Parts: sequence; C-alpha cells; structure tokens
Amino acid sequence: MQIESIARLRKWAICILGLWIFFSMDPIGTAGANEGTENRYLQMSLQQLMQIKITSVSKKEERLSEAAAAVFVISGDDIRRSGVTTIPEALRMAPGVEVARIDANKWAISMRGFNGRFANKLLVLIDGRSVYSPIFSGVLWDAQDVLLEDVERIEVIRGPGATLWGANAVNGVINIITKHAKDTQGVFVQAGAGTEEKAFGSFRVGGSMGKNTFYRVYAKGFDRDSFKEHSGRGGNDDWDYLRSGFRVDTKPGDGNTLTFQGDIYDGATNTRVIIPSLLSPYALTQDVKGDSTGGNLLGRWEHTFSDSSQITLQTYYDNVQRDDPTLSFTTDKLDFDLQYRFELWNRHEWTVGMGYRFIGTDTEAGRNTSFDPPTRKDNLFSGFFQDEITLIPGSMHLTMGSKLEHNDYTGYELQPSGRILWKISRANTVWASISRAVRTPARAEADARFESSVVPPSGLSPFPTLVVLEANKNFDSESLLAYELGYRTRFADRLSLDTALFYNQYNNLRTFEPISALPSFFPAPVPHLELDMTNKNKMDGLGYGVELSATVRCSKWWRVTPAYTYTRISLHPDADSLDTTAESPEGETPKHQFSLRSAMDLPWNLQVDWWLRYVDELPAQDVSSYVTMDLRVGWRCLKNLELSFVGRNLFESRHPEFSPEIYGMMPTEVERSFYGTVTWHF
Repeated sequence: MQIESIARLRKWAICILGLWIFFSMDPIGTAGANEGTENRYLQMSLQQLMQIKITSVSKKEERLSEAAAAVFVISGDDIRRSGVTTIPEALRMAPGVEVARIDANKWAISMRGFNGRFANKLLVLIDGRSVYSPIFSGVLWDAQDVLLEDVERIEVIRGPGATLWGANAVNGVINIITKHAKDTQGVFVQAGAGTEEKAFGSFRVGGSMGKNTFYRVYAKGFDRDSFKEHSGRGGNDDWDYLRSGFRVDTKPGDGNTLTFQGDIYDGATNTRVIIPSLLSPYALTQDVKGDSTGGNLLGRWEHTFSDSSQITLQTYYDNVQRDDPTLSFTTDKLDFDLQYRFELWNRHEWTVGMGYRFIGTDTEAGRNTSFDPPTRKDNLFSGFFQDEITLIPGSMHLTMGSKLEHNDYTGYELQPSGRILWKISRANTVWASISRAVRTPARAEADARFESSVVPPSGLSPFPTLVVLEANKNFDSESLLAYELGYRTRFADRLSLDTALFYNQYNNLRTFEPISALPSFFPAPVPHLELDMTNKNKMDGLGYGVELSATVRCSKWWRVTPAYTYTRISLHPDADSLDTTAESPEGETPKHQFSLRSAMDLPWNLQVDWWLRYVDELPAQDVSSYVTMDLRVGWRCLKNLELSFVGRNLFESRHPEFSPEIYGMMPTEVERSFYGTVTWHF
C-alpha cells in the first residue's frame, strides 16, 4: 500500500509524542552525560584497545586479543568521526568486508567474495536479532538502521560463525551492538543538511526510573537525494525513512539483568526498474516507488551465578512489510534462544544452548515475480555445544563445538568447528581454526517464478525468447569448509598489527541451468520461446586471501588506521553445467582493497578526520577501480554543542561501484557530496 509522506509523518509524530509523554514522567537526564566518552577510543592506549570486550565470537565476553577468530571492532567513536550516515557505509572500515553501492538506496555487501545485492553468505545481527531475510537469503540494507549515536560497537567476524549462530553465517558475522541505556542519559538532538543528504535529524532522551532501571527513547528521519546514471540522467533512486524506538535496562537484583527494546520504521524508496517485454525494444524502464514498514520487539534475561557461570534467555519478534510493484511480501519471525555457560573440571568451560524460530512469509505476485504457494510457514530448531579447554593456563586454549539444526528445506544440518589460540607473550598471539558452515535455501529458490529478461529474435530463433527462472524444491544447501590462521602483535604502544589468512573450499554452489525451451503464446498475442531455467547445485570453488589491519599511534592526539585485503575466488562448474555465467563471482570480487583512516584532535576543540580508500576493478561488471577520500572537520564550540562539516567521495564527481545481479534495475553512480551537522547534548 502506497503511503504519502505527510500521512507517514503524522502517524510517526503521534507515536513519538506518545513515547515522549510516557518516558518523560520521570526525566532524570543530566547535561553533558556523554561528555568525555566520545573520544575515549582515541585516548586509549593500544594495550587498552586490545583489551576491549567482545561477545560475538564465543557468545560470551572475552578480550579482543584473546579471540581465536578474525575480528575487527568498529567503535561508536569510529562511526561518528568517519562522517558516515548509514550502517553499510560504516562497514567499509573493516578489512575483508566488500561494500559497494548499487544506487542511492541499495548496497551489495559481503565478505571474502560472492558479493551482490542478494549476497547470501553473511549473517547480520542487531543486538543479537537476525536481520537475514528468509525471502531471498540476504539483507535489506535500506531498512536496517539504528540511531548511530547509540551504537556501542560493530563486531565484524570474518569467516564462519555457524557453530554458534547457525546456518548462513558462512563467510562472516556482523553484530551491531547498541549502548546500555545507562550510557545514553540526558537529551541528544542532531540536525543536518547537504547535497545528497538533503535533510536529516534525530532526537533521543534518556533517563532513569529508580536506581537500577534506565531507559531511552529515540526518533530519527532523513530525506536523501537520488544519484545519476552513467549517462548523466537522474536515477530516480531518492529515498526517505522515519524510525523510532526505545530500550530499557534494569537490574532487579540477585544477579539478574533484563533488557527490553524495540523499533518501528516506515520508509519509501524509488527505483528505476527494467521490465522484460515481448515487443521491441524487449525491455522497458519504469520508475517505481516502494514502501517499507516494520517493527521488532526484543527481550533478554541474564542471570549470573559466577564469573564462569551464566544463563541467558532471549526472544524477539520481527515484522517486515515491503510493498513494491515488482514484488510485495510480509515476513514474521518469532525467535527463542536459551544459552547456559558453566565451568567443568577447572579447565573446561562449556556453553550449551537451544533455539526455535518460526518464520511466516506472505507474498503477492508482482509484474514479473510470483511465489507458489504465496504463503508459507517454516520452523527452525537448533541446538549447540561448545567446550573451551584450557591447555596451558593463561597461554593456550582449544575450543571445539558444533551446531545441529533442522530446517524445512533440507532437514538436518551439522556445522562443527575447532579453534586453538596460543598467547606466545603479552604482545604476540597466534590462532588457527577449521570450520564447516552451510547456506540453506531461501523461499525464492524453492518457490519463486521470475521472468528475468527477453532475448530479441536472432538467427537462433525468429521469435523473442522469454528467460524464466523457476524454483527448485530439491535445491540443496551450499557448504563451506574453511581453514584460517591469524597472528596479532603489538610493538610497545605505537603499533599493533592483526593478520588473518584464509582458505575456503565451497561445495554445491548455485548455478542456473536450463530445463526446457518451448514455444508459448502466453501472454497473448505475442508468440515467443520460453526458456525455463532453475537453480541447481552444480559448482564447487575456492576462496583464499589475506587481511591486514593495523593501528599506529603517532601521538596522543593523532591515530592512523590502515587496512589491506587481498581476495581471490576460483570457481569450477560441473562438467555437465550449462550455466555460462556461473564463474562471474570471480570477476565481481575486488582482488585488492586498501583503507587508510586518520583521526586528529587539535587545539581549540577541533577535530580533523580523513579517510582514503582504494577498491580494485570488477572486470565481470566492467567497473573500474577507484580511489576516493572522505573528510570531516568537527568543532566543539560550546561544552555541549558541536558543529561538523563532511565531504565524501571527494576525488571524483561520481563513480560506479556495482551492478545488480538477476533482479532487473538500473544502477546509478555514487556522487560527491557535502553536508553539515549540528549536534547538541544536554
């Protein structure tokens, strides 16, 4: 259902006002509550940075330096000082992550290859809530947002995380973790405008109800301009969103903590799509508008028995509604997860858990896409165990575990892993791992019919050919066996280096195979040839590379963060495969990526930050390599007031980054942009 901007604004204004009235009954916000915290990462020593606690690798708190995985942490301060306004743009900071913009409101994001708008080998979580779409196995990035000021950190785990997180955590896991409500007290107001960021604003109030209960409520919105196509024509890909949410954290006592949080959103995205036609010129472009609404509620209870014993129960409900002329759908997810961690025989720390997820999807046929059946209900059952064994106290530990899942597409899936870490000295750590992970089929692969394109008449056929992608209910899971080796070192308090090497073996990868070619008169009255194709598991492959990241502390007021990634993909279709595009991912992955970030705190409360990036070419898409730079200048003119100016993609007026796969839409080019921001804490 199409929703006009004024109507959306009215609805959200009422909602936000209600939340404001409810939470303002006991406003105990303190002016400058966030003062002194914004620059704490820049002020921390390298040793302190390596002691940052993370939770996504082992589902428990552990030091970054002691994680037996390729982990990179993007702090909230990194996000603020980078000048980015979206989560996808923030992910460019992490080595090994491929972030490419398709148009103003769509991204292709993956790790270690196989990128695309519907990239299906990356699991993304927000505070432990999966935002992986069951419709096409991927992430709808335009709808994934939080108040960036409330982000504590983003934990980026490169490599499989399936033993703990389950299927689809194949090439990596991203967990976006927001701040405890106690850390967001007071009032926060931000407003800005610019060339591409036409207008944006956010508001948050935080307070307490008693000594052990803290809350926050927020609202944000933006209106972003469209990019241009390669020809210079406007891309009609502008978009706008409104979002609101809350979080409550409380400690009832006796080792218990409770978290309750939720979000609702409403947005509109414009797109120029390519519609197949049986009449010349056999493809038509059309400007369409899509609406997206949704919301989620999450509750988490933790009880701590001791430092080595804890039980956690988490449940959430997530609703997504997409209304698009090409495809409309609604998804509902209800998830329960129970985890128990305990110590056994002094040297064994066990973590065991079980989970259940209900997934309901309801689709409406679009211009060229339909699902059979249109409605489906799926169940996912899971259980896992993990044993962390101390081999040498304070120096070496071995972690072994496995996840067992049952889904309604492929049945049982087993995903084991083994990891070992050796802390050679206080400044040197080596780790290695071997893991298995699977990517289970999505609804689109099991139930969808998609009219992808029309091939004009030629010498092979005097009639146009309609290419149709048909579902395959026998499509099996794709699997990965991954080998990883990592090394971390620190030289005094000036330089730290983190290196990871990986070698991935993929099996049963997806190809698109022809199954029939028959004459057809539907839709009448144009006679044509219908070429039906379907997805099959007819390809294996290899992926290998190296990822480097470093932190250089030039002085107390200047820190530099370089990162480099080398990735190669080699694919091998089966001898009887007829898919001529199966090996395209080899040329859709940049071999080289380089990033260099600089953060400087200058006198007079002035901050200067710049970010240089290089991304290699994508020969399969005819996308050239590019170098670009972002610049941010911030000035805290008053104790609680900051002004900032940001310039992004400064080296070129515009450049292409990615073209969409399968789904017909016109890509646009990323433009140079400028915007200014006013931020007020009180």
